Amino acid sequence: MLDVSLEVTNLVMRYPSRQEPAVNGVSFHANRGTVLALLGPNGAGKTSTVEAMEGYRTPTSGTIRVLGLDPKADAAKLAPQIGVMLQQNGAYLAMGPRKMLHLFAAYYGAAARNADDTLELVGLSHVAKTPWRRLSGGEQQRLSLGLAIIGRPTVAFLDEPTAGMDPSARQVLWGLIHSLKDEGATVILTTHYLEEAERLADQVVILDNGVIVGQGTPDELRRTDSGDLRFSAQPGINAEELGLALGAVVTESSPGEYHVATEPTPRAIATLTSWMADQNLTIGDLRGGRQRLEDVFLKLTQDGGSSANDAEVARPTSRRRQR
Repeated sequence: MLDVSLEVTNLVMRYPSRQEPAVNGVSFHANRGTVLALLGPNGAGKTSTVEAMEGYRTPTSGTIRVLGLDPKADAAKLAPQIGVMLQQNGAYLAMGPRKMLHLFAAYYGAAARNADDTLELVGLSHVAKTPWRRLSGGEQQRLSLGLAIIGRPTVAFLDEPTAGMDPSARQVLWGLIHSLKDEGATVILTTHYLEEAERLADQVVILDNGVIVGQGTPDELRRTDSGDLRFSAQPGINAEELGLALGAVVTESSPGEYHVATEPTPRAIATLTSWMADQNLTIGDLRGGRQRLEDVFLKLTQDGGSSANDAEVARPTSRRRQR
């Protein structure tokens, strides 16, 4: 069995401004050399959970162990072993990527990655001297990632690492996360890109309204209750009329994504394609008997509808600084 790098047990997070707990009895773990994706809609409890794991918030109850240490009580011991993506207010706004990476590398001494190699690795050589405040959003994200991994962390917390990145930059970052895994690091990833989680994660934890509504490998989650028919097409087709033709309920789960509550039999597929042809509509993606992670996510969270936003809870200043 792989060593457990992170373990969260019965985590509860409460705030005076909220009647209900932001996180309510959450438990999961991540093994060494794996990627765990923490997913959920806004207000699901992700931010509170991640900040507690990083040591920036104190749990109301429950326990967290990162590399066997309490992230709050043992912060000094744990800090050299973890990497946390830097938020904007924690950066040196007038300093360029090269100087910032060299500065952070000095904090870790001989254990650090080569700063110039890291600069190239995250694709910032062309803006090496550009001050942080003049970098694009995607470039700032790349630098934040570089600062998070410069110390060769055993556990890396990557919060929305590809936000603001173009598709090619996202592919580069995915490769970097695979490299971290190969080096034996554990990566805790939050993302709103479900395809990203599906490609990268070994384990997925889906939160909604402060509780876990889904947990397992991407393949395990995709197999859950998958005996139905799903397809994509232009938004706003007449789902009621199509449902009458199929003899099943058709719902538009998200714009342009449709779910048919019937087994993906040859007859059902033929009826669907024939109806679409009669309406001069094109099917973009037809899936029978197997869901995407996005399908699972929407099904598990669409009824919960988190009403409170983690962002409404003021983040402590220390969250803005690199650990």
